[in-house]
Amino acid sequence: MKTAQDPRHLRRIKTFKSLFAHSFIEQKLFNDLSKKVNEKCPQIDPIIEKSAPEWPLAQINKTDLAILRLAVYELLFEKETPAKVIIDEAVEIAKDYGSENSGSFINGALASTLTLTGRDTEFKDKAEKKPKKKKVTNQTKKGKI
Repeated sequence: MKTAQDPRHLRRIKTFKSLFAHSFIEQKLFNDLSKKVNEKCPQIDPIIEKSAPEWPLAQINKTDLAILRLAVYELLFEKETPAKVIIDEAVEIAKDYGSENSGSFINGALASTLTLTGRDTEFKDKAEKKPKKKKVTNQTKKGKI
């Protein structure tokens, strides 16, 4: 379970802050992850543009853009991290650092991104593995069936 002091959570926040600051002034990036994300922007940005087509990159809030770039990088290149964890973390960071609507915007954009990155199968596979629940009726409760 994620806590405020979870090293992975803190790493994501530090990376987000580095990417956010870098979007204003060309400066040294804080950690290896932010450097990797920045290097992959030519691959990441077209995916963001497709997942939020009504928002050109230049019009996306810089906070949201930094969060999306980090999350899309993780979806593309850090396959060992479950997509649900990546999305949950991104939404939490957006709620903490973004605008009132950032959490829902990030969630919607990343939901679209799942298909574009091929990570949607994680959710389909889990849905297929879930056992179907038996429908409980009054008759089954009374032991008639």
